[in-house]
Amino acid sequence: MDYAKEIEELRAKFDFKSNFLFDGLGDEQIADIKKLFEPISFSKGNKLFYEDGIPTGVFLIESGLAKKYKSVIGDYEQIFYIYAQGDLLGYHALLSDERYQDSCEAMVDVQVSFISKENFLLLLEEIPSLKLSLIKNLSHEFGVLANTISILAQKAQNIRLALYLLVLESRYNKFKTESEGISITREDLANLIGATRESLGRSLKEFKDIGLIRIESKAIYLQNRNALYELIEKKSKGDQ
Repeated sequence: MDYAKEIEELRAKFDFKSNFLFDGLGDEQIADIKKLFEPISFSKGNKLFYEDGIPTGVFLIESGLAKKYKSVIGDYEQIFYIYAQGDLLGYHALLSDERYQDSCEAMVDVQVSFISKENFLLLLEEIPSLKLSLIKNLSHEFGVLANTISILAQKAQNIRLALYLLVLESRYNKFKTESEGISITREDLANLIGATRESLGRSLKEFKDIGLIRIESKAIYLQNRNALYELIEKKSKGDQ
């Protein structure tokens, strides 16, 4: 059985969809908006923003990947989301007029377009449809975070790993015609699924041994998406 539709629906539950915020705007409006952005580069490991920092604007990722995370006990990071090309980020704290509640770090070299707080707020006032899209998207993001918390708290590690491999493949390759695999450090993957590196290593070996994935040059390639989906569905029903 081909679970392609079901897999896409599953991925959508863990996608902020912030790359769709400018959908519905005319070409002229988008061109005017882009004039307000300025290019900024972040090297791998540099932070776009950090926890308790004061928001100064909004970022649009042009290329690269960045992780949204919160520091918890010791040096441990809980990663909540991985941003990719086209994603708009950094507006939550700005809109609430609060300091950042989490951090965002470049996982590879990242190119962004940056718009200042003043110009972004001006855009929301001048383009009502953009303001409505943002409000709608904030509600959707709340649902994504609720799904994430539920998965981390209630599901077994192999289910979490299977789910996030499906989600990450989509995010890493959404603008590519052929999968280039998931190039993520084992530490980041462990922090994303809420596991230790040692237990993650055992799960990856198990997935590899039964043909669900292959690993080449540290990149993870999905070999059997249907089986990964079946694992999630079968185990989830068994938890009920």
